[in-house]
Amino acid sequence: MDYSSLINLQGMLFLLVAAGIILRKTGIMPESAKSVLTDLVIWLILPCNIISSFFLQFNLEILKGFLVILVIATLIQFGCLMIARTFYNRESSGRKKVLQYGTVCSNAGFMGNPIAEGVYGAEGLMYASIFLVPQRIVMWSAGVSYFTESPNRKAVVKKVLTHPCIIAVFIGLFFMLTQWRLPEFVENTIRNIGGCTTTVSMVLIGTILAEVRPSSMFDRAIVKYTVIRLLFIPLLVVAACRLVSVDPLITGVSVLLTGMPAGSTTAILAAKYDGDYIFATKCVVVTTLLSLITIPFWCVVL
Repeated sequence: MDYSSLINLQGMLFLLVAAGIILRKTGIMPESAKSVLTDLVIWLILPCNIISSFFLQFNLEILKGFLVILVIATLIQFGCLMIARTFYNRESSGRKKVLQYGTVCSNAGFMGNPIAEGVYGAEGLMYASIFLVPQRIVMWSAGVSYFTESPNRKAVVKKVLTHPCIIAVFIGLFFMLTQWRLPEFVENTIRNIGGCTTTVSMVLIGTILAEVRPSSMFDRAIVKYTVIRLLFIPLLVVAACRLVSVDPLITGVSVLLTGMPAGSTTAILAAKYDGDYIFATKCVVVTTLLSLITIPFWCVVL
């Protein structure tokens, strides 16, 4: 690990988050801008970022890596489901829904990709895209069922297959497996749009953090959840991967994406389905803020 590069990456992330906070506090970026930026990232910037990560020379070693990280990601989701089922039974119903969803569905798809790319480059981003497939499946099945009645299988399949990031993975795989190249100006357009991922994502996170009043953020349940989300689960992953001698790159991507904070959809679903949405917002904000410390910690461990 190049520690100077890690320090530079972390410094850049802090400054981008600070820019988002300033833009929100000064009113330059209004409340309505958050939903617009979120849609922009999910529907355009992040898919381009994913597709461009597959513009690599394909070989059997990469295919083997895909299978390994897919198995790891699937096992992690099963583990998260078990933790969600057993660790929060003493909480009230509204809080329990939030904690369960936040345990199985992190912000890895939004924040994890730029981190994986920043630490491990294009190959890390490519593996991160594959890693996220099982989480997206769980997100639209077991995840949603914490707040509602279990969704029907047809709706789950439709949600997963039509998610722009999943579509981007399929498109990227096509280009990598066939080695078919787009015209240079098209590839450059995709790369340049995808290159905005880190900037826009971190500024958006800053606008979320701008709403925080630090004195109201912490209570016992939030501290417990933060430790589980940011430290306990990634610790299990790094120990298991090293126990079976998984490739360091795949181990690193798996640990970093597992250690991501609660996703913003946690608060959105809680508000929509009568969960404790104020508590959910605090979980999102606290884990996002502290992840700016735990992410470099896991990079050093790795």
